[in-house]
Amino acid sequence: MRSRPWRRTALLLPLALAAFAAGCGRSAVAPTPGRPQTGVASWYGPGFHGRATSSGEAYDQNDLTAAHPTLPLGTQARVTNLANGRSVDVRINDRGPFAKGRVIDLSLGAARELGMVGPGTAPVRIEVTGRPGGSSRVLYSVQVGAFSEETKARALRAALAPRYGDVYITPVPARSDPVYRVRLGPYVERGDAERYAFELASLGYPAFVTEEPRP
Repeated sequence: MRSRPWRRTALLLPLALAAFAAGCGRSAVAPTPGRPQTGVASWYGPGFHGRATSSGEAYDQNDLTAAHPTLPLGTQARVTNLANGRSVDVRINDRGPFAKGRVIDLSLGAARELGMVGPGTAPVRIEVTGRPGGSSRVLYSVQVGAFSEETKARALRAALAPRYGDVYITPVPARSDPVYRVRLGPYVERGDAERYAFELASLGYPAFVTEEPRP
């Protein structure tokens, strides 16, 4: 019996998307204007609605916002679902995602626009469309590690404390599974944080600069 084309496509498409997603998980370089980032997106919603984001504002699951590990808070980005071609413009106002292999965590509203609420994840392309403007409302820190076990975070802090007196532990707010972040800072100037991040990276730590809302 002859194979039906639609059936063959239905069988091959999930395999192609899975292979793409696996490859995208290695694209860890943050996007810049003219240089997109590809990877796997997820979304977060009702359990976080109304809670504080990394920018200090309350999370509204219906707003078109997103969490990204390193893009400056306030960055405007266009996210395209590569499985269906749908796009949405979002504002980065939070940090995440914290699941391995994910590059961006979208609000429920943004996930709806991309048609990915049901699947939960999707292969995406992220393009920076605008940088944050106005006066900075953030301080800069250097994240050196993140652990699900507080004892491991304390051990790293103890190892760094003799050399870096401003190392501290901060838990991730509004999570059912706690994550303990080890950071240096905070610093008023981003350049100070970048110097420490470079120094720590040269010592083998996966360090990167992140923002925190001013008190």
